[in-house]
Amino acid sequence: MLVLAEGADVTVDAPDGARVMLLGGDTMDGERLIWWNFVASSQERIDKAKDDWKNGRFDGIEGDDEFIPLPED
Repeated sequence: MLVLAEGADVTVDAPDGARVMLLGGDTMDGERLIWWNFVASSQERIDKAKDDWKNGRFDGIEGDDEFIPLPED
């Protein structure tokens, strides 16, 4: 992920092709923590998500029954 200053000039050079997604909007209201597939505004929420994942409390995806365990800390 790349955060750009307002008005920044950007050049994307992708000789073999690429898919690029550009998002814009207001600045977030605070720091975000990222661990594996979880993003949250506090360590407590990350820890809760880890516990929920380990104990099967996330909804599944129809047609996909593979379970991917949490990585080692």
